[in-house]
Amino acid sequence: MRIGLIGVGRIGILHAEHLRRLDAVTEVVVADADGDRAREVADKLGLTWAASVPELFASKPDGVVIAAATPAHEALVRRAAEARVATFCEKPLAADIQATREILRVVGDAGIPLQMGFQRRFDPGFRAAREALRRGELGRLHMIWACTLDPAPPHPSYIPHSGGLFADCSVHDIDAIRWVTGREVVEVHATGSNRGAEFFAEAGDVDTGTALLTLDDGTLAAIAASRYNGSGYDVRLELHGSQRTIVAGLDTRSPLRSAEPEHDGWPPGQPYANFAERFRDAYVAELEAFVDLAAGRIESPCRGDDALAALRVAVACEQSRREGRAIRVEDIDV
Repeated sequence: MRIGLIGVGRIGILHAEHLRRLDAVTEVVVADADGDRAREVADKLGLTWAASVPELFASKPDGVVIAAATPAHEALVRRAAEARVATFCEKPLAADIQATREILRVVGDAGIPLQMGFQRRFDPGFRAAREALRRGELGRLHMIWACTLDPAPPHPSYIPHSGGLFADCSVHDIDAIRWVTGREVVEVHATGSNRGAEFFAEAGDVDTGTALLTLDDGTLAAIAASRYNGSGYDVRLELHGSQRTIVAGLDTRSPLRSAEPEHDGWPPGQPYANFAERFRDAYVAELEAFVDLAAGRIESPCRGDDALAALRVAVACEQSRREGRAIRVEDIDV
């Protein structure tokens, strides 16, 4: 199977490295807005390269992985739909809800398979937590706590186009909460702060944020995000039930330290430095799933409407933060 890869930034190179190791993938064709950069990466990894995105689509790949910069996603998904090519796209599909609805209409009319890049659905810990909840091992679920804590901020140029902290970081927690519980978020109340670099405030964003989500069955979920977690990359999901509590993302490499004297030095492992380390196996698994999707063997494990649902909640969080009030998700339509 021939897979096209568009975008050779950090996540694109990561996907390229994983794709070339999949047994079902016979060729990876790399393209980027910077053709010289695409050729450089392809030569380094032993892959095929295309001089341009149109050239990549003209080569008729069996599937395409879109890992380009966020502002390019919408146009690239549209191009894939026109070419009738199975598509994997990193979040988001588009810059806002209205544009996301429109591109989903285009994808639907074209009838192409679409998988979104929410890799936590493929993480062993998140999957185990979901299964434990579904089996009833936790009893009645009454509270969820989730976090996405980056060790350091991205480049200042990234922030104005990121969509904001909730849409950029917390959207993964939101999708995980929806997927693990099978419930929808109906109301949010969010806040945020800036105690770091000025470029966050200058872009109208925050470097740290929290939100309280109310699910449609009354379960409460608290989410937290930060660009300044100096201990390392920390992503966890805690499910608190009436009979049991289970945590995804708590292991010997968690960037935590116990304050209890008798547990000094725990966890003992080297903390995760970034998302590539923390979710390596999940990234491989989601690409394996995409290859199966492109081959027609499975249905999409993360559909476009899942991305839209998570984006609506993230937008509600951002509106709540700005306005200082609770927001009903059903009111977020534009």
